[in-house]
Amino acid sequence: MPARTGQQYLDGLRAQDREVWLRGERVKDVTTHPGLRNGARAIASLYDMQHDPALRDDMTYVSPSSGERVGRSFVIPRTRDELEQRRVMMLNWARATCGMMGRSPDFMNVNFAAWAGASEYFARGRREFGANLRRYYEYIRENDLTLTHGLINLQRSRTVSGMFNLAEGTALHAVRETDAGVIVRGARILATLGPLSDEIAVYSPRLGRYSEPHSPFAINFAISCATPGLKFLCRESFDLGRSHFDHPLGSRFEEMDCIAFFDDVLVPWERVFQLGDVELLNGTSEKTHSAVHTAHQGAAKNLAKCELVLGAALLMTQTLGNTQLPHVEERIGELMMYTELIRACMRAGEADAALDEWGVMCPAPLPTETTRNLFMTAYPRMVEILQLLGSSSFMLIPSQEDFRGPLASHIEQYLATDASNALDRVKLFRLAWDIAGSAFGSRQVLYERFFASDPLTRARALGAMYPKSEVTERVLAFLGRDDDVM
Repeated sequence: MPARTGQQYLDGLRAQDREVWLRGERVKDVTTHPGLRNGARAIASLYDMQHDPALRDDMTYVSPSSGERVGRSFVIPRTRDELEQRRVMMLNWARATCGMMGRSPDFMNVNFAAWAGASEYFARGRREFGANLRRYYEYIRENDLTLTHGLINLQRSRTVSGMFNLAEGTALHAVRETDAGVIVRGARILATLGPLSDEIAVYSPRLGRYSEPHSPFAINFAISCATPGLKFLCRESFDLGRSHFDHPLGSRFEEMDCIAFFDDVLVPWERVFQLGDVELLNGTSEKTHSAVHTAHQGAAKNLAKCELVLGAALLMTQTLGNTQLPHVEERIGELMMYTELIRACMRAGEADAALDEWGVMCPAPLPTETTRNLFMTAYPRMVEILQLLGSSSFMLIPSQEDFRGPLASHIEQYLATDASNALDRVKLFRLAWDIAGSAFGSRQVLYERFFASDPLTRARALGAMYPKSEVTERVLAFLGRDDDVM
C-alpha cells in the first residue's frame, strides 16, 4: 500500500477491535466517540496532505523496495538534502496542527527509520533482532501506519533509591519466553495518541543497571493496538464538544494520553527487537542516534508552536491597540527571540549534520538537542507572556451562541476596538485562551515541561555531549599569557 489517505487511516482504526476505556466505558469506535473523533480527523487530515498535488514531492518519496510513494518521514537520510527535505515535510505537518500534536505519526516514523539504519546495533543482542527491526520498519513504511509508544514505567516510590526499583509489580517486564514469543506483563505511560494509533512500540530510554547485566525489564518490541490483553485507559478528554469558534484548538487536536496495561500479552518473536540486555538497551538512543532524529522532529513541532503563539500575540496587541507600549514591545521581542532560537538550532543541526557509523546523515547533536532543553522553559514562559498581554481581555470572550442571542447587538457595540470588530476580537481571544488558559492549553504547558524528560536529566544530557574542553582551554590559554611583566 502506498502513502495512505485520511479515509484509509480512519478505516484502519475502525477495523481494529482495540480495548480503549474512557470515563469508565469501553469505546466502541474511536473515530466516532465525542472525546476522540476530532483528534482522529486531525491525523486523517495529515494523511490527506500526502495526496495534495502541490505537496506530493514534499510529503512523500519513492519507496526503495516497492516503488510506491510513501511518507517522507520514513526516509533514512543519507545526505543533508534528504535531511532538509524531511524537515520540510515535518514542518508542514506541524504547522497544520499548530504544533499542538506532539506525537503526530512522523515522531515514531523518524525513530524507526533511525533504528532501521542502525539495525546492526540490534543484531548485537541476537542476530535475528536486527532482521526483525528492518522488516518491521519496512512493514510500517509500506503500510503507512501510525504508532504510539510507551516509554515510562509507573513507580510506587520516587525516592532516589527507588527510582529504578522496577520489581514492585507495576513495571512492564518479560514474564517468560515461549515458542511463539515473549509474554509481557505490567503497565507503561504515556501512550499519547494510543487510541488513535495502529501499533504501539514499547522501549525504554534507559534502565538502571543494578549489579546484573541481564534484566526482564530490558525489552523493546512493537505490537498491534488490537493485541489481546492490551488495554488503554484514557485521561479525561479536553475536547469538550464545543465548536471550533469556542475551542479552536481543543476541538481539533485532542491527541489523548493513556496508560497502557499489558495483561500477559504475547509479543511474537518477529516483533521483538531487544530482550534482557541492559547495556545494549541503555545505549540504544545514543548509539543509533534515534534521540537526535526525534529531537529534529520535535524542533519542527516547537517552531510551529512558537509561530502560533507569536502570531496570536501580535494580533492581540494590534487588536487592543497597544503595540507601541514599551512593556508590550519587550514581551513581543522575547517571543520573537524564542522563535528564532528554535529555528536557528534546528537549521544549525542540519548545516552541521554528518554521516554516522551506520551511514545515516545525523543532525548535529548539540544544537538539535538544545531545542529540547530550551523549550522546556521557553514554552511555559511564552504562555505566561500571552496571559500578560491578554490580561482582562480573556474574561471578555462570549461564546458563539452569545453572538446569536439577545445580547448580540451589545456585544458587537461594546467589544469592538478601533482595529477590530467584536466577532473577530472574540474569535482571536478564544484562540489565545485555548493556548494559555483552557484545560487543553494547560495540558500543553505540562506536556512541554516534560516532553523530553525532566530538567535535570536534560541538563545532564546536554552537559555530557558539550565539548567543554574547547572553552576551558581557551580560558586557560588566556590565563597563561605572559605579556605582563611581573
